[in-house]
Amino acid sequence: MKYNFLGNTGLLVSEICFGTMTFGGKGYWEAIGQIKQDGVNELMKTVVDSGINFIDTANVYSFGESETLLGQSIIDLGLNREELIIATKVRGRMADGPNNTGLSRYHIFNSVDDSLKRLQLDHIDVLYVHGVDLKTPVEEIMRSLNDIVLSGKVRYLACCNWPAWMVMKAAGIAEKNGWNKFVGLQYFYSLAGRDIERELLPVAEDQNLAVMPWSPLAGGFISGKYTRDNQKSEGSRRDTFDFPPINKDKAYDIVDVISEIGKQKNVSAAQIALAWVRLQKGITSTIIGAKNIDQLNDNLKSIDVELSTDDLQKIDEVSDLPKEYPGWMVERQSADRVPK
Repeated sequence: MKYNFLGNTGLLVSEICFGTMTFGGKGYWEAIGQIKQDGVNELMKTVVDSGINFIDTANVYSFGESETLLGQSIIDLGLNREELIIATKVRGRMADGPNNTGLSRYHIFNSVDDSLKRLQLDHIDVLYVHGVDLKTPVEEIMRSLNDIVLSGKVRYLACCNWPAWMVMKAAGIAEKNGWNKFVGLQYFYSLAGRDIERELLPVAEDQNLAVMPWSPLAGGFISGKYTRDNQKSEGSRRDTFDFPPINKDKAYDIVDVISEIGKQKNVSAAQIALAWVRLQKGITSTIIGAKNIDQLNDNLKSIDVELSTDDLQKIDEVSDLPKEYPGWMVERQSADRVPK
């Protein structure tokens, strides 16, 4: 397993991050996975044995059950807490009360305390804001996040699903006030969804932010299970939980190309898709999930897959984003700034 620095923190995280959205299976998350404690322990043992030290969860995953199962597995397996980087999230609704959602100081502090109890830990290594809260000013959010770090309950801050302009606004506010900044970004990034290449990846490069892609297989759609001739896959979450939204016609073309490359290398289409994400400039740690050991082991093998220049060109041709303004104008006007 290779390890990369988490932005400019000096902290090393595995190039594969294990996501726990499949743990629990309560309510909204039932279609994604329903793994209970024994299954969680089995997966976690394989994860740690593979060299992964970065584990991703969220308070909203199965309404806290994912955090509870993860925390118990650390105890059951006798894992060394000091060798694990545990990330969780705050923003989502966790109860019916009017203040039990969003990014108010009230909800951030209460949510962190609740997450720590469920995880049975005394600190969270990385706390992500899980999305936008348009009713709480960015300055108030960053003040609260800075204070939660100063409390010792959280070590690093990161951001998930914010637009690029808001990420930069937060960076400017934190810089101005001498507060803790975001050190990383977690966003949907996949061959079937390359949108963050427009603005968010350039922001990450400019600000030296780590990038952790979620759903690199587009909810399983480009794992090889789905083709134009096979548009249903029994047991796959996509059949009942059609998320994240993608252009499926384009995705079928992508699957055709990566399946062919996979055949040539004797690996799965999923491994090709995961390898592509891992090899993109600026990517720190790719988040993978699994419903069972076989799926986990197949995904883990992607770290050994290398793609040639020809492979990358074929993949890029079928998956590249269409040019949009002002991107194409920036590219055009930058042509005269290339040294001769």
